[in-house]
Amino acid sequence: MRSHSDRDATAEIGSALPGLRRASGLPVVFGGAARASERVHYTELFGAGTDAIRGLVVRPGRGLGGKAAALRRPLWVPDYLHAEQISHDYDAAVRAEGLKALVATPIVVGGRTRGVLLGGLRRSLTLGDRTVAAFEEAAREAGQRIAVRDEARRRAAEAERARAAADEPGPGSPRWAEVRALNAELRSLAADVDDEQMRERLLEVCARMDAAASAGTRPDAPHLAPREIDVLACVAEGCTNADAAQRLGLRPETVKAYLRTAMRRLEAHTRVEAVTEARRYGLLV
Repeated sequence: MRSHSDRDATAEIGSALPGLRRASGLPVVFGGAARASERVHYTELFGAGTDAIRGLVVRPGRGLGGKAAALRRPLWVPDYLHAEQISHDYDAAVRAEGLKALVATPIVVGGRTRGVLLGGLRRSLTLGDRTVAAFEEAAREAGQRIAVRDEARRRAAEAERARAAADEPGPGSPRWAEVRALNAELRSLAADVDDEQMRERLLEVCARMDAAASAGTRPDAPHLAPREIDVLACVAEGCTNADAAQRLGLRPETVKAYLRTAMRRLEAHTRVEAVTEARRYGLLV
């Protein structure tokens, strides 16, 4: 049975593949999450002509993907079936798909391989630095999103334990995290209301809910606009910019701008750092 963390990693790998295919120029991209046994399950495919690779379970150190996962670094070969530096446990699946040149890049989070991204060509070719760099970037971004999801689950579990111990809901509980999410949705609906008086009343309710949800905020916390907190809350749940835009009724460019401003005010350099700092100040659960 897959854990929540396995499902999170699988979801991030699946969402990364279309963009990775465009960025790398490789016609076939695939991958999967590493389970607790450290075996990688190839469940996500994009551009494949068969299902030969789907469901393949790769042992640590075996094949190209298993070796990349074990070494925690990218590996690539110009012709998989004739490569001498890897084992050939999975030649049948690779041959059935007609792949030759292959690259594999591990997704490493907190020193642990959480999955592998792979791509291939149906001809022999030495893959260039640009192709490998595209896989490294995709793996880095997927790793950041997985780390955010991990932290969100850890925080939610901590808050739930604290709430259960106190038997009293508060601004740091999962219940208040839901209030923040509903408040963000209400703010989006208010923007579409033509009646000015009704819109102002709705925004006033939003402001009161913001104040209640921020009761645990530290006095020295940097000031973030409500929409900046909305965007960070989405990021904390593992949303991409596109996901957050859809949820909040904004354009992806607007979400990116809010996130960039929030990161600057929090003195954060990455999405993960921004969420971590926001939680440290009590701005997020």
